[in-house]
Amino acid sequence: MGMSDFYGPADEAESLRTIDAALDEGITLLDTGDFYGMGHNELLVRQAMEGRRDKVFVQVKFGGLRTPEGEFSGMDCRPVAVKNFAAYSLKRLKTEYIDLYMPARVDPNVPIEDTVGAIADLVKAGHVRYLGLSEASAATIRRAHAVHPVSALQIEYSLMSRSVEKDILPTLREFGIGLTAYGILSRGLLSGHWKPSAGRDFRNHLPRFTGNNLKRNLAMVEALRAIATEKDATLAQVATAWVQAQGRDVFPLIGARTRERLRESLGAATLRLSPNDLRRMEAAVPAADVAGDRYQSEQMAHLDSER
Repeated sequence: MGMSDFYGPADEAESLRTIDAALDEGITLLDTGDFYGMGHNELLVRQAMEGRRDKVFVQVKFGGLRTPEGEFSGMDCRPVAVKNFAAYSLKRLKTEYIDLYMPARVDPNVPIEDTVGAIADLVKAGHVRYLGLSEASAATIRRAHAVHPVSALQIEYSLMSRSVEKDILPTLREFGIGLTAYGILSRGLLSGHWKPSAGRDFRNHLPRFTGNNLKRNLAMVEALRAIATEKDATLAQVATAWVQAQGRDVFPLIGARTRERLRESLGAATLRLSPNDLRRMEAAVPAADVAGDRYQSEQMAHLDSER
């Protein structure tokens, strides 16, 4: 996402080199959305996987509506829209199938059964291999799974965002559904590299990055940094390793935009955290003490997962 939108300008040549390096290192899953840069990200992924489509698992989120100015204007998960979005994604990605297809949000105006039914039609037709959901509640997951098997849920999950653990993660495990975790560094707070920036960085408007909330959150980050130093690791590495340690069914999505950040993130793959390490990290960053919601109030209101 960050290679095309929301975090300010990105270097396209470096983006392609970063994805290329990731694939060379054995990363096989690429996560994108048709509304990331209004199609730009899918075109970027198309270039990156040219000549090695069979080695890449591509998951695509759909449904987000944008204006010419880039603002969000709602969700559309009607069956006819689902199939329309898929047609355009297949063309932009230059592929015969999408490995995993999921609505970016649950559309409150469309029964989840209708949306899932449309994706199921795409599966039967061979255009999609697996069906997924994003930011869905436990109740919605159950309803969707009753129509067609759900293979994965994408949702925010990090040391600072752990609401998934109460009802959603147990439901996923009941049905054998995987979790792809985004926001594992809490949009940079847990990266060790975040700095205030001007321009079109959407973090400037997020509650966790404003005023006293930011001060309180950065104090917790410093407590975590001390643990990272003990482990001879970086903040980003221990935060990523924490997510990876939550289970073999939890897959952390790496948001690196450069090869340097990718190399750092990959260091988490060999970082071993003991049960005591995990407890100390959770004590350093108590999720209940994190100041501010993960999105602005109007966006939080649209999250089925938070209801």
